[in-house]
Amino acid sequence: MRADDPAAHDPSAHDPAARDPFPPGTAARGAGSENPGWPPAAAPRPFLIAGPCVLEEPDLVLRVADALFAAARARGLHLVFKASYLKDNRTSVDSYVGPGLDEGLRLLARVRRECGLPVLTDVHTVEEVGPAAEVVDILQVPAFLCRQTRLVQACAASGRPVNLKRGQFLAMDDMREVVAKARRARPDVDLLLTERGTFFGYHDLVVDMRSIAFLRTLGGRVVFDATHALQHPGAGGSREFARPLARAALAAGAQGIFAETHPEPERAKSDASTQIPLAAMPALMDEWLRMGELVRELERQGPAGLSPEGPAGRPEAGR
Repeated sequence: MRADDPAAHDPSAHDPAARDPFPPGTAARGAGSENPGWPPAAAPRPFLIAGPCVLEEPDLVLRVADALFAAARARGLHLVFKASYLKDNRTSVDSYVGPGLDEGLRLLARVRRECGLPVLTDVHTVEEVGPAAEVVDILQVPAFLCRQTRLVQACAASGRPVNLKRGQFLAMDDMREVVAKARRARPDVDLLLTERGTFFGYHDLVVDMRSIAFLRTLGGRVVFDATHALQHPGAGGSREFARPLARAALAAGAQGIFAETHPEPERAKSDASTQIPLAAMPALMDEWLRMGELVRELERQGPAGLSPEGPAGRPEAGR
């Protein structure tokens, strides 16, 4: 099932100046007939960013990647594998935080090479950006760090696409400034903008679906984080709301879904209460594809003037 990567050691495959996030010869492009990779604008909606919360044992990580690859390939769904090499914002000092930068990037490189999948991971400091950009296809700025100007700009300047997660504390329209920081560093940076909920008092989040419609006006593709939105920060989470929230986000216009998944969520080393069982992912992919394509068709046909307008002064329908 895993695709060989004949250019895994070709430095040009990781040229930070390349506009294409998956240059010819890299694993994502090499598996093009099986995993479509980075989605063009006309691709089925949604694309999917999925994987375990944090890197665990290599066999488990590769098992998850293989299963997601097979399910996505069978459906023509555009898939990016995600996992963190370091979870630096755990509640307890005794919590598992991951293998760290060096070992984690080696494992992500294996996923990319052996499973034929593009890879996303989050970075936490400016110093991590360079090493991560040499290995992964998409850099992610964590929600808690989205106001960190030097980090946002270092990610943008790396030449990789960047997933900017809206902070739980940040008003949706304040994301304009986060996007402006990224575009000041690299005007043509390829941005994903991810909604993951807003603090609602203590130990709770609420998802304002207006944010998804608004974020689409900022010039990036909008993703809904269907698992972190389920958190009760510092006090677990509510996995049972994953399906209704994902459906609502797609109805609001989300173009991608971000979902953390694990073969046995109750035994996961991070976010055990919110990760989706791996066995449930194929059925969810079917549901999300049906919903996403229905909404895109409705956007093409619906009345004008009842959705936020994009940077060119036109509704963002049909994208």
